[in-house]
Amino acid sequence: MKRGFFVCLILFSLSAFPQNDKETIKKIFDTCMTESNSYQMLDYLSNEIGGRLSGSLSADRAVEWSYSELQKIGFDNVWLQEVMVPKWVRGPKEFALIETEPGVTFDVDVCALGGSVATPSVGIKSNVIEVSAFEDLKKLGKKNIDGKIVFFNRPMQANLINTFLSYGEAVDQRLNGAQEAVKYGAIGVIVRSLNLRLDDFPHTGVMSYGSLTQSKKIPAAAISTNSAEKLSRLLKLNPDLKFLLRQQCRTFDDVLSNNVIAEIKGSEFPNEIILVGGHLDSWDIGDGAHDDGAGVVQSMDIINIFRKINYVPKRTIRVVLFMNEENGLRGAKKYFEISEQKNLNHIFALESDAGGFSPRGFSFTCNDSNFSKIQSWIKLFEPYLIHSFEKGGSGADISLLATGKNVLAGLRPDSQRYFSYHHAANDKFDAINKRELELGTFAMASIIYLFDKYGIN
Repeated sequence: MKRGFFVCLILFSLSAFPQNDKETIKKIFDTCMTESNSYQMLDYLSNEIGGRLSGSLSADRAVEWSYSELQKIGFDNVWLQEVMVPKWVRGPKEFALIETEPGVTFDVDVCALGGSVATPSVGIKSNVIEVSAFEDLKKLGKKNIDGKIVFFNRPMQANLINTFLSYGEAVDQRLNGAQEAVKYGAIGVIVRSLNLRLDDFPHTGVMSYGSLTQSKKIPAAAISTNSAEKLSRLLKLNPDLKFLLRQQCRTFDDVLSNNVIAEIKGSEFPNEIILVGGHLDSWDIGDGAHDDGAGVVQSMDIINIFRKINYVPKRTIRVVLFMNEENGLRGAKKYFEISEQKNLNHIFALESDAGGFSPRGFSFTCNDSNFSKIQSWIKLFEPYLIHSFEKGGSGADISLLATGKNVLAGLRPDSQRYFSYHHAANDKFDAINKRELELGTFAMASIIYLFDKYGIN
C-alpha cells in the first residue's frame, strides 16, 4: 500500500513539474507583453543619446545612463569596469561621384569604413577595377591595379535562409579588402554594402590594415547597394570612367571607457553566475537601435520582469553591457581578464546581438549532455513560436567565457530584415517594433529562468 502511494506521488511530481514551468513562463510572457520597460528604455538610448561609437561623448553618456538605470532597477551591486578603447572619428560627411566623361558625373552614396584613413583633402580620383574576390586581384596583378581604386562587388548570398551565414560569406571584402588591394598598388577601395536589399544606405563596419605601416594604408569606404549596381553597370559601358572619393576620418589615441555591470546575488548558489548582456557601443551613422540597443535594454529589463512575477533567482544574475564590440572587443577582453583573475564561475551566458526582431530561438555552445537537457525545454517555447534550438555560435562578447563545461547562448531573432539596417544610417528607433522587442525580452527571461532553476549538467 505504502509503495503504491509513493509511486503515485512520484508520478504526480513528474507531471506537475513541467506544468509549474509552463505557468511561470506564461507569467513571464504576460508581464513582458504588458509591463516591460524595454521599449521605453530603448527610446531614450536611441533618441536622446543616439549613435555610441567607442571613445565618443555619446558612448560616455550611454555609460552614465545605463549605470543610473540599473541602479534604479534595484540590483544588489552596480559598477563600472574600466577599459581602454580605440577612438576613431568619421569627420564631415563623405563625398563620392562617378565621372563617365569630363563634366558628366553621377553622385553615389558612400561612407568610410570604421578605422579607415582619410583621403587627401581634395580626395582621390582614379580609374576603377571591379572584383568579386581576392583571387581576382591575383589574376589581374599589379600591372592592372596599380594606381587605381579597387571596387569589391560580391553581393551577400541570397539563397541562404540564415542571413548571418550570408554575411559571414561576404564580410572578408570589408574586413581585409584594403590590405589585400594595397599589395597590388591600389590607392583606395570601395566595398559593396553588406545588405541583401537594394537601397541607398551605405553600411559601415570595422576594417583592418593588418600589419601595414601608416604610410601604406589606403582609404576604404562602403558604397550602397544601389550605387554599387550603378557603378557596375557604368563600368561595363565605360571601363575608363573615373571615381572620386573624399573622406576626412581620423584615428586618435586610445581613451578610457567602461563596461557597465550589475548583479543580483543568488539565494541558494551565489557563486554560480548567469550572465546576460549586449554591447553598449554602436556605429555612429545611425542610433544603433537594432545593433545593439535592443540587446542592451532586453538584458537590463530581465530583473524587472522577475521582480514583477515575484521570482527570486537561485543563482547570481549578472547583466554586462560591453563596450567596444564593434571595433575591437576591448570590453569583452577586459571582462574575461578580470573574470579569470577572480576565478568566476559562469555556468550560463546569454547574449542578444542580432537585432530586435521576433525571436525564433537560441543557438548554444555547449556539450552534448547540456544540449540534451536544453532540448527538453523546447516544448515550453513552442506555444510562442520560439523553438529553434540549435548548436552554434553564441555571441562575440561572451565567446571567451566558454569552458567546455558551461553553456553559452545567443538569442536568434528572425534574420530576414536585419541586414537592411545593420551598421547603416537607418538603424534607428523607428525601425523597432515594440511587440517584437518585448518578445525578445520574454524569450531571454524565460531561458534564464530555466537555467537558474535547473542549473547545468
